[in-house]
Amino acid sequence: MKLTLQLAAIYNVLWGAWVVLFPDMFWELVGMEPLNQPMVWQGMGMVIGVYGLGYWWASYDPMRHWPIVAVGMLGKIFGPLGFVFNYAQGKVPFEFIYTLITNDFIWWIPFFLILKKVHTEYKWKLT
Repeated sequence: MKLTLQLAAIYNVLWGAWVVLFPDMFWELVGMEPLNQPMVWQGMGMVIGVYGLGYWWASYDPMRHWPIVAVGMLGKIFGPLGFVFNYAQGKVPFEFIYTLITNDFIWWIPFFLILKKVHTEYKWKLT
């Protein structure tokens, strides 16, 4: 659990910094038109980077700090659902899915296993 959360932390901080510092690069890499308002994308990068700090702190006692993992897992579920909803309405091109692979999909199983352990061994205690 500790290693998973620390890897997630490092990834999120690096991805967030990349998006904040180079807001057009992702769009260029996937062949999409950059946003008219890069500040929106940079704001997303800031939020993802802050998640990284939370994961790092949670890594020291994942059972006790499970709410941080749970909030992260919710983001990793709702982000892709938002993509599907917007893609179905033609508001976002399919190429946007590339960001979901590393930001969301690869973390589903490890985060699920942490939360499963919280459920079975810790009973969702908050203290």
